[in-house]
Amino acid sequence: MKKLNVKNIMSEEGRFVAILEETVEESFAKTLKDGGRMLVDSDDLAFVYIIEDDSTLYYVCFSQPTWVTLNEIVSKEETLSLQLHENIHIQLESIVTELAFLTENIEGNSNYGEEMERAVEEVFHS
Repeated sequence: MKKLNVKNIMSEEGRFVAILEETVEESFAKTLKDGGRMLVDSDDLAFVYIIEDDSTLYYVCFSQPTWVTLNEIVSKEETLSLQLHENIHIQLESIVTELAFLTENIEGNSNYGEEMERAVEEVFHS
């Protein structure tokens, strides 16, 4: 499993676009598609969206600096696409429902660790 880190989320022409820290080759970017699932990385305080190709899962990591914008996307039920290459984007179709479910589940749930629970409550439930 390869990890791709989101550097920031930009608002462009009324839509949100996640920009990666890493450069993705165009030929590779064309093989990727939405995985429709999200996980929590409590150790690194990140939400992880799954994208995939025909044989492998890839983790798109949204660290704490992106959470304020993620919260805006969830609360306004906006769309978010992931820019993989200059003109190649994947629509993260399940981001709102998955993130809303996870943040609701984390609230008051120490199974995710106190630090993760506190960080999520500060951004998503304040």
